[in-house]
Amino acid sequence: MNWDLTSYFSGFDSADVAQFKASLESEIAGLQSRCAQITPIGADTAGSWEEIFLEVEVVWQRMSHLGSYLGCLTAADSANEAYKAAEAAFATVSAEAETLEVDLKRGLREASDADFSAFAQRPALAECGHYLSRLREEAQRTMSPEEERLAAALGVDGINAWGRLYTTLSGKLEFDMVYADGRREKLPMAQRRSLMANPDRAVRRAAFEGGNAAWAQVEDVAAAAINAIAGTRLTLNERRGVDHFLDVAIFQASTTRRSLDAMFEAIFDSLELPRRILRLKAQAMKTSGVSWYDLEAPLPGLGDNEEVIDWPRAKEIVQTAFSRSYPRLGSFVQSVCDRNWIDWEPRANKRPGAFCTGSLLTRESRIFMTYNGTMGDVRTLAHEAGHAFHSYILKDMRAYGHFYPMTLAESASTFGEMILTEGILADAAVGAADKLSALDSATAQGAVFLMDIPMRYEFEKAFHEERSDGEVEVSRLEELMTQTQRRIFGDVLDEGGEDPYFWASKLHFYITGVTFYNFPYTFGFLLSRGLFAEFKERGSGFLPHYEEFLRLSGSATSEQLARRILGCDLESPEFWKSAIETLRQPVERLETLLLHRLEPDGVGGDEEEG
Repeated sequence: MNWDLTSYFSGFDSADVAQFKASLESEIAGLQSRCAQITPIGADTAGSWEEIFLEVEVVWQRMSHLGSYLGCLTAADSANEAYKAAEAAFATVSAEAETLEVDLKRGLREASDADFSAFAQRPALAECGHYLSRLREEAQRTMSPEEERLAAALGVDGINAWGRLYTTLSGKLEFDMVYADGRREKLPMAQRRSLMANPDRAVRRAAFEGGNAAWAQVEDVAAAAINAIAGTRLTLNERRGVDHFLDVAIFQASTTRRSLDAMFEAIFDSLELPRRILRLKAQAMKTSGVSWYDLEAPLPGLGDNEEVIDWPRAKEIVQTAFSRSYPRLGSFVQSVCDRNWIDWEPRANKRPGAFCTGSLLTRESRIFMTYNGTMGDVRTLAHEAGHAFHSYILKDMRAYGHFYPMTLAESASTFGEMILTEGILADAAVGAADKLSALDSATAQGAVFLMDIPMRYEFEKAFHEERSDGEVEVSRLEELMTQTQRRIFGDVLDEGGEDPYFWASKLHFYITGVTFYNFPYTFGFLLSRGLFAEFKERGSGFLPHYEEFLRLSGSATSEQLARRILGCDLESPEFWKSAIETLRQPVERLETLLLHRLEPDGVGGDEEEG
């Protein structure tokens, strides 16, 4: 592994891990016993409940510390049996900890409005009002405490076990990569995505076809997992009195149905703009449209003679771009690199994907990614660094103030990507071809956020609706996926260019802690474009407001923060349309540069430097 995990524990087999886990289990058991003996929050019990809430807050800190550590180990080496066993054992501890939340909800749900208001205003619970209100709201949609405890216990070997199975499967899965010269290589699935961003279309197609052939071999397992995860959620929703499966996703996103509907109304009314991006790519490739494996590829010619960006250079690109316009962010990223908080090296048995994790105990973050030397990988570094910076800004907030939703988390990460792009475009030392590449990458991201991710949302909705009537077969999953891709992408997607196995290969469909894991990315992308537009207009004077946005992300709803920081209404399609429109100028600039580049005598030229 590349990262230094010694601030978590001295080593996986060390005594401090065992002692920490034993102490944590003892604390949870003690709290469970005390919670069982106390009546709901009232004037006579408020003091005792306050003590419990404060002690549970410490438990969450310690849970995040151990959970993050084990998650780092299993992601970096998904084949390690000892790591997997420890993570499975931690799932049992997590289930016990979940029962504490069951009791907290019981105490809040059965309290009168007056008693709750008085409790939330107690000095020791300062800055906890938003957390307490959300927990009380969630408590209204729960089963009896006994049933909730049973659900948590069964989840260890049920829904969470299906998620762990998928993670193990994807981490171990390999595919045959067949090159144009006949050379054949067996590669881990974690390297497939970078190959599907290769400048050579034949390489992309080979990685796509080889990967899907591998997924076809395990399609039944993947289908069983996705059906079990959704089926469990639907069953629990029914028992908890949840009216619609989206209600849970919307609550977890800390937004409203009106905001979600307004966002998708704006997107579906504006699909021609992201389709325009892909038509431009098809024009450059001299094809009638794009295939699925073209979505993250560079424009033809941009990467043909480009050398692989080595890891030191990648860090330098990100740190320089950040420092130029946001010195505090640049300094932070430098410290992340200096302290070896990133596991970046490609190797067998690494889990696919990228993430940022952290400990509420040490207030440190770790970044996981597989770096293969592409500009897309550089963007991933900037993206995950944005997440880490978000946690850094929150470091002085109490633990209950760190529970922010994905919608706001993804705002910070995509804000980091936008700073990276602007930094590259403004750097006089960066050549015209590299600037064109950065602009291509940024606009391609727009196409992903405005078509690919909405497609995932529409697929998930359709899948959950059908899953309500029983298990969905592999053939129907493939059909739902291709139909949805065709509907969202339209004629810009070549006939036969769909990816029928995207439901199997996309990790996001199998994450058990958050339902409908996909749409928050688009929500955060567009919200960050609103934030970035304000930054460009107001300059560095806006950055304190941006940091306030990050600091309060666990203390307010998305709507409240947007109104406070941007003065806008997320429940209106107009905000989302204006955010989408910020893509038009980069797209038009890319068109101009590309058309100039495609002209017979239009190679190079000082005008491309602007």
